[in-house]
Amino acid sequence: MKFSENWLRTFVNPPLSTRELAQALTMAGLEVEAAEPVAPVFHKVVVAEVLSVEKHPDADHLNVCQVNAGPAASNQPLQIVCGAMNVRAGIKVPCALVGAQLPGVVIKQARIRGVESTGMLCSARELGLEETGPGLLLLPGDAPAGVDFRDYYELDDTLITLKLTPNRADCLGLSGIAREVAAITSEILNPLEIEPVQDRIAESLAVYVDAPDACPLYCGRVVREISLDVPTPQWMIRRLERSGIRTINAVVDVTNYVMLETGQPLHAFDLTRIEGGHAGTGAIHVRYAGSGETLQLLNGEGLVLQPDMLVIADEAKPLALAGIMGGNESGVQQGTTGLFLESAFFSQEVIAGKSFRLGFSSDSAHRFERGVDFAATRDAMERATSLVLDICGGRAGPINEVRGKLPSRNPIDLRLERSRRVLGITLDETTAAAILRRLQFNFSTTAGVFRVVPPTYRFDLAIEEDLIEELARIYGYNHIPAAFPHADLRMLPAPESMHAPAQLRQILIGRDYQEVINYAFVDASWELELSGEEAPVALRNPLSSQMDVMRSSLLGGLISNLQFNLNRKQARVRLFEIGCCFLKKGETYAQPEKLAGLSYGDAMAEQWGISARGVDFYDAKADIEALFWPALPHFEVASHPTLHPGKSARIRLGERIAGYVGELHPRWRQKLGLPDSAVLFELDLDILLTRKLPMAAEISKFPLIRRDIAVVVAEEVAAQALLDGMKAEKSPMILEISLFDVYRGKGMENGKKSLAFRVLLQDTQKTLTDAEVDLVMTKLINILENQFGARLRN
Repeated sequence: MKFSENWLRTFVNPPLSTRELAQALTMAGLEVEAAEPVAPVFHKVVVAEVLSVEKHPDADHLNVCQVNAGPAASNQPLQIVCGAMNVRAGIKVPCALVGAQLPGVVIKQARIRGVESTGMLCSARELGLEETGPGLLLLPGDAPAGVDFRDYYELDDTLITLKLTPNRADCLGLSGIAREVAAITSEILNPLEIEPVQDRIAESLAVYVDAPDACPLYCGRVVREISLDVPTPQWMIRRLERSGIRTINAVVDVTNYVMLETGQPLHAFDLTRIEGGHAGTGAIHVRYAGSGETLQLLNGEGLVLQPDMLVIADEAKPLALAGIMGGNESGVQQGTTGLFLESAFFSQEVIAGKSFRLGFSSDSAHRFERGVDFAATRDAMERATSLVLDICGGRAGPINEVRGKLPSRNPIDLRLERSRRVLGITLDETTAAAILRRLQFNFSTTAGVFRVVPPTYRFDLAIEEDLIEELARIYGYNHIPAAFPHADLRMLPAPESMHAPAQLRQILIGRDYQEVINYAFVDASWELELSGEEAPVALRNPLSSQMDVMRSSLLGGLISNLQFNLNRKQARVRLFEIGCCFLKKGETYAQPEKLAGLSYGDAMAEQWGISARGVDFYDAKADIEALFWPALPHFEVASHPTLHPGKSARIRLGERIAGYVGELHPRWRQKLGLPDSAVLFELDLDILLTRKLPMAAEISKFPLIRRDIAVVVAEEVAAQALLDGMKAEKSPMILEISLFDVYRGKGMENGKKSLAFRVLLQDTQKTLTDAEVDLVMTKLINILENQFGARLRN
């Protein structure tokens, strides 16, 4: 919103400089984006009248002018040489006297082609004004000669541009801005005094609102016998141009002026272009567009109307796109003598979004889609009618008003105790009431609770917090003290029974992994193929078609990272990620955290001391055991959609399933074109974070005894099952039982394998005898033979 500071000060004139006024508006939430002078500094420029014009004797393109500059030139005509094409006798123009300082030039007395020149007749460009056009700046014929041009043209003015937020539509008119300034500065507001225009004719057009929800209020009025031959007054032109609106003709200028003044858009139709309007028998319909209807707008754009577009129409055709732009055919132009003036309230929902769809906006649409004061609709009509009659003459008929269900203004309860909790300051009842009065809010109060009825021009006030914000704005954000937070600096307890995610990261980094962070949004096909998730959590507004669901596994992201690295010639890749996954369980959602890792390429970085070896299942198994240490997870054969069906395992810690580990499924290896297979694992972070503390035990002084057991068992019997069976023997002498050899091949019958176990035995109180050791070993061999059908290997 751009406006003239001088215009604003006709409504409210606080004792503040331009800079102070801009600061006050910004601190109250109406950000001043720019404040720039209307014109650069210059002086000794007056209004002058050209008395006569003669051709220069020695130049075809120069004229010698006699100019009346008034008392500034001792009432003596000045001789000035001028080369402007539009100079002629009788015009009024700005004249820079000798000694005048203009932007970039100082005017001196000079001889031009032998003729004395004492001054310069000025164009708008030479004075640094925004007006464009060739030649001299022509002034109205009634401009008094000799008057200081800066005073006459009101150039000691500042253009202020507000960067309004969408909720402050009430400040899209000078009246609303003035109301805010008065509230901020506690100054007296001089509101517009609008008197109803007396009806001079009885003529009116019938108005039918066929879409009352879209247009709850419509006012229309017929004005006859106007003349567009009269120019728009200079004071109005200046205010329009300084607000960024170009002048067109007196009627259109009036509607634009009233819109800037009140914030209410208006539109004027040529009465003769309305079906039956010339005879006063026409009718106006506010309706939605019909199928196939077209309309050429004032900007020249031809539009095929859509069924959700609201139009103003007569009995035969659409005349305007309601709330956005008028039609070219019914627009006011030279020769128009009769008007139909429109002032209406259109609902925000009907106008919002249309400008974006059409690819252009308008001042009218900008206001209607944010909300217009429906209580001022009729007053804006009266104001516009009065200005049209004053400038263009004519006679006005009565206002035909159609009123439907207008937006309700429900009261809002404002509790002072609540405002104290939100703002952190205590405002007593007297202060709060004074602020609400400055804002011109109607309210009643009972025991510290204000019941406030929002005014019709404030659509942004709906809940208690909105009113609390108003208290803070007017009280002054700079008057609210900055309270620093107080916090204890005591260290939080760090229980040893819990791992921190940072500790898990350090373990993996120490084992040569690098952490990655991936999007939680993935392709739906990943979820189905990698995780077997047929109904993933879908996004309503995805970033792209490849990121339309939430991930239920971290493995897809790691596989994508692997492909990214391989495409860039990275032959050895070791990655891990800690992040959230998203699951839908019936009508509820779960968000478990997981840790996943991927290894690819050589087990160790290339070096001369160790032979190259590709990473395998057991490398990943060792990494997982390092994460769980000192707990010992169990690994059991299981399948997973992402993993190789014969080279994958489920990880179990006690009775809880902690995750999965295995090589990448062959179909994925083939799909990605991998020369080697990758090993992946995914673990439940909650289980990982629970840590089993190591228990200290007495160190024995007595020797350790080792015995080996080698047995032959069926191929399908898992080594872990044998280990679990032997460990079930709770002998205090058994220190450790572990597998150290697996043999298949020559000398071993089909369907069989040889497993060799190491058994360590020790007693903390004495040296074990052979008899005691043999007894324990016999028990272990019996377990293997009886429970698993094993036999000792010869």
